[in-house]
Amino acid sequence: MSTVDYKLANVLLRVDDHAALHPELYYRAAASVATFDEDARALSLAGPVDFFTYLNACSAKKWSQYAGIDIVWLHVKVMGEGEIIVEGVASDGSDRRELSRHVFASQDEFTVVDIEISTAGEDLVGFTVVPAEGGSAQVSRAWWYAKVDAGCINPVRLAIATTTFKKEAYITANIDLVQEAVRAEGAPIMGNFHMFVVDNGQTLDAKALNDDLVTVIPNPNVGGSGGFARGMMAATEVPGAYTHVLVMDDDVRIVAESLIRTFNLLSLAQGRYRSAYINGAMLSLEEPTRQFEDVSYVVNSGVYRRVKPDLNVGLLEDIVENERIDVEVPSAYGAWWFSCIPTADVERNGLPMPFFIRCDDVEFGMRNDPTYMTMNGICVWHESFEGRYRASVDCYQYTRNFLAMIAVDDCASESLFIVRLVRSVRQSLRELDYVSAEFLLDGLDDYLKGPGYLARLDGSALMQANGKRNEKVVPVEEMDPAVLRAAGVTPEVLANTSLDFHYSPFMKYWRSVPYDKHYMPKPFLGHRAGYVVKNGTCSLEGNTTGCETVVYLDPTRKKGAIRHMDRARFRAIRIREHELMRRYRSEGKRVRQAWKDALPRLTSREFWTEYLGL
Repeated sequence: MSTVDYKLANVLLRVDDHAALHPELYYRAAASVATFDEDARALSLAGPVDFFTYLNACSAKKWSQYAGIDIVWLHVKVMGEGEIIVEGVASDGSDRRELSRHVFASQDEFTVVDIEISTAGEDLVGFTVVPAEGGSAQVSRAWWYAKVDAGCINPVRLAIATTTFKKEAYITANIDLVQEAVRAEGAPIMGNFHMFVVDNGQTLDAKALNDDLVTVIPNPNVGGSGGFARGMMAATEVPGAYTHVLVMDDDVRIVAESLIRTFNLLSLAQGRYRSAYINGAMLSLEEPTRQFEDVSYVVNSGVYRRVKPDLNVGLLEDIVENERIDVEVPSAYGAWWFSCIPTADVERNGLPMPFFIRCDDVEFGMRNDPTYMTMNGICVWHESFEGRYRASVDCYQYTRNFLAMIAVDDCASESLFIVRLVRSVRQSLRELDYVSAEFLLDGLDDYLKGPGYLARLDGSALMQANGKRNEKVVPVEEMDPAVLRAAGVTPEVLANTSLDFHYSPFMKYWRSVPYDKHYMPKPFLGHRAGYVVKNGTCSLEGNTTGCETVVYLDPTRKKGAIRHMDRARFRAIRIREHELMRRYRSEGKRVRQAWKDALPRLTSREFWTEYLGL
């Protein structure tokens, strides 16, 4: 069997504009030591430049685990005089140590240095280019590769399915980045790749954007789930045309190299990883070195949690931790900002549920129960979720869709979820958040209507109507300062940006006691005001006990709302809650079975063809 050189990953030499203040994602160097020469398309080095970084180190442990590769090669095209120092972090260590040194000397033209590196026992390997003392150097290209048996390379044909709704600036920029990266890379990805852009807003100029690499598909506004379903349908329309479909949000800044690395990993994966999914990490657009999530999982009580904590991938210790944390956990799923799925699973197990938004990616993961692969440097940048709470989504869509997901996939305890739901309604009422309480009950109500309701629903119209009911938040500067002072919202409270849970053990207990101030006579309440800081549906700090007025602050502490007690609205919500719970107790088993029975149809190509009006 013949051996061929197969690229694992390119070394990124040019820092993306939006990460300009964080070059440590790409390389580390003293100020002004490294500058990218646009004309020469090369990185000029006036001193040592360290490429042992999140985007440029080689994930030795992962390549060994996923592809059985224990020897990698570093290819560097360099000009000048100096040394290339190769280092590694061993599986039982935390610090870098030198593995080898290699001298280069070529003043007038670029020369190629190829370095063989045994990576057995290494979690990460990286390199530093050190020009000769008083000298300089240039690096025009660099990449990691392996020597593999040609017969062991998997045939990969990769489709991207990205869906957009009136976010032209994001999606057209991503189209340009993808096209440029794929054309520059050439074979093997060129000729085995296509990008389907599902335009739910029908605002893109398809004629101008369509070419050999891109197809724009006009689509009705059927939300993310409908857009991704349409993209998956395009990728599987001709059997065998594509082996994988990569679903990706429109409002991301893509690291185009992530596509190259995804293609290469799919090509070399061995054993059970040949059928695995690849999930790219989400890095924060506002904090480009903060990794928010790559893989999450569903807890039996009906919530989802991240496998990893926030990591600062500008730091070596967090880069190493990111590689070492095992993402192969039960009930795992990958969010669809960047998730690569074998088309065989789509053909075998169906398309997404028609949820419009929220839980479609989670449900798909529960239904397929895949193994996930992740790797440093396969990622996108996405706007952070802090301060983006909308009860119409985070309460209504979540409740309705999660209950449906439990019914069809048996992925969590329905009884525990209902307990959490009732508790969430109670807590919302204590915080005078009548909007959230109403949306939570709406979600239960519409779930109990069964799958027929969802199949007939105009999701776009419902989202618009529900969106108008969301609580209106305003900048803190526009809120009544006297109310803020009375509620205890001090400058110190506003300056605290921690997302940690601050309640004392006593307050945690007190919040679990089934009381409600709405039942207390007005003289017992007086005119006290309190405040609460919430990250989504999670309360971070504050005290609203016995308060007729509550100041709500979002986790950024920059926006909020002032709420006042409404006893009539409270009574209406409690009456409705009791009625819905009676319905749930009498109809719940029948409704759950109806959802389970409807799963094959709701995820079928035939259903989606009709639903999309094709």
